[in-house]
Amino acid sequence: MELGWGPEEERFRAEVRAFLERHAPPEARAASRDEVTDTIPEWARRWQATLFDHGWMIPGYPPELGGRNATPTQTLVYLEELAAAGIPRSLHFPGYAIVAPSLLEYGDTAQRALAPAAIRGDDVWCIGMSEPEAGSDLAALRTRAVRDGSSFLVNGQKVWTSYAAAADRCFCYVRTDPEAPKHRGISVLIIDMASPGIEVRPLRQLTGSAEFAEVFFTDVRVPAANLVGRLNDGWRITQGSLAHERAGLWVEGVARLEHTVAELLDLAHRRGLTGDPITRRRLADLHQRAASLRALGYRGFATFMSRQAAPEHSYMKLATSELAKEAFECALDLLGPDAVLVGDGRPDRRFVHGLFVSFAGTIGGGTSEIQRNVIAQRVLALPRGR
Repeated sequence: MELGWGPEEERFRAEVRAFLERHAPPEARAASRDEVTDTIPEWARRWQATLFDHGWMIPGYPPELGGRNATPTQTLVYLEELAAAGIPRSLHFPGYAIVAPSLLEYGDTAQRALAPAAIRGDDVWCIGMSEPEAGSDLAALRTRAVRDGSSFLVNGQKVWTSYAAAADRCFCYVRTDPEAPKHRGISVLIIDMASPGIEVRPLRQLTGSAEFAEVFFTDVRVPAANLVGRLNDGWRITQGSLAHERAGLWVEGVARLEHTVAELLDLAHRRGLTGDPITRRRLADLHQRAASLRALGYRGFATFMSRQAAPEHSYMKLATSELAKEAFECALDLLGPDAVLVGDGRPDRRFVHGLFVSFAGTIGGGTSEIQRNVIAQRVLALPRGR
């Protein structure tokens, strides 16, 4: 059996490629998603705006939201082309991938009007979810918002908040009813990051970058009009937010895996290891598992297109992040003792840095442990442990 796209999809693919060839800046083609920086470069802001203005930021949206009313299949083709070229849409995902879809679905008229700037990148957003004692268990969050006249007073702490140091606004999950069961009593507020009482402390990581931060709220006054959706109904919005974040990530995740496996094969050739049966077996295993994940992603897409739940996509985040870690561990085995000598400017530094980042990939967006629980309960319908 041979899988392929029809002529309409291939014409659309050619249109995507032509646009990227004409407009993608050199920095975008050279940018590695493994090399995360502390700030959002100016070229990335211009590139995101260019995508929006030409209808290529979110193709499935209408033109006023940076799209061209593309079909789901065309959107998949678009994501494949970006991933294959290694070109990011944006270097700050919360605005276009989480906030804008949530505002369009749950916000009032004034809040929905914030979506275009979030998608275009004119406004930078961060997401206030994780806390010191509420990371993967989001329902355990403690940041409080107490109604005070026409405002809420917010007190608490968020952590691992991406792009907080650069953000204009925070899409913040807060507890508004401490007496309710933990999955209830949660609300979402739009918080201006320039508000008095907010302190942002960047977190320097093992990789050297500091795109994450701690955010402290001390009596931060937020207009009641900034409540998104209904009071104490924030848990429902969390489910939509996380779904929006993961909707197309499997395409990029699989493409990056395939690229890494190709680099491993080149590394094995350069180090004269292609004749070693153990090395050959490991590389073949990585290759077939990455190919299987692509096939599984397509199957999930076909299921989704038939308007059914796609349990395959529940597995993709877990599988791609864990396999990426294995791939970079294989790279360091191929490098041997030379791995500790790889420094800045050396071509193989990408593997060492990639290994560091791969551990974060099993945590961000939901830890592998939580993903296994979700799959066990929601996909396989297994009973909860006692």
